[in-house]
Order: sequence, then structure tokens, then C-alpha cells
Amino acid sequence: MNNAAAVSGRVASLHLHPSEPGECLKSVQEIQLIEAKGIAGEPRYFGRVSRETSQPSRRQVTLIEREQIAAHAHSLGLGCIPPGAVRSNVETTGLDLVSLIGRQIEIGESLLYVYGPREPCAKMDAICQGLRERMKNNRQGVLAEVRRSGWIRVGDEIRVA
Repeated sequence: MNNAAAVSGRVASLHLHPSEPGECLKSVQEIQLIEAKGIAGEPRYFGRVSRETSQPSRRQVTLIEREQIAAHAHSLGLGCIPPGAVRSNVETTGLDLVSLIGRQIEIGESLLYVYGPREPCAKMDAICQGLRERMKNNRQGVLAEVRRSGWIRVGDEIRVA
């Protein structure tokens, strides 16, 4: 995938963590982001505070490209990996998200700061053995902080700010 030159993409799907750990993520058509807090109604990360700094946790929104998910599915011999299965809040198309680390992106009404790659968790191997290993080395999406509150909807354009 060589989309580093792309300046915009789209929101393909949106997902919220369940209230019970380990359950499937819930697909939604829109989410509301709150500056320095995360996704309103997100039971896992909203409003968390860092133990080390007593500041808002930086982990507020997770994003991954559908193209990356499809590449993982293909390499593991799967037909597909369903939306939401890799436990990311925002699935995108048309952007190489890892190339945007250290930059801001506008999605819908909101502004996000992409600060680092995600680390794949053991739940990835529950989808398919070997998926977690495949997702290492910047192939698991990114983490972002909310810099401007606003709504994000499926189909919204993603622009590099």
C-alpha cells in the first residue's frame, strides 16, 4: 500500500467498545468526539486519566485502514475480516495512517492528533491464529487524541490538516 501521497480518505465504519470486556464491538453510524476526553459513550477509554501524569490519557480514538485489514486477511488465507473485528473505533479507506503519525487530521467536525501506532493485543489471535504477529511493525493502525470536539459519521472525508 503506497497511499502516503494521499491527502484525504473516508470513514468506512465506526465502532464502540461494549460495556462488557471481550464482547464484540458495536457498529454505529456516528460518534461524538469530546476534546481531550475521547468518544462520548465509549465505556473503555472515555475520560481516562494517565496514572503517570494525572493528565488526560492520550489513548482516546483508535483508527485502522480497511486496506490493511484486507491485506492481513489475504495473507492469512481468510476471505475477509469483518468490520469492527480488529477492535478499532474508526476504520478508514484511502489513507496510510501510520505515515500520518505526528500530524493532525480532520474528520467530520473534529480534529485529531495522530500520535503513535497501536500495539496488537492477544484478542487478534482469536480472530485468526497469526493475526497478532502480522499486525506488528506498524500494521495495526494508529492512536489519536481529540484536539477539537465534533461528530464523525460513516462516509465522512478524512483530511490531513
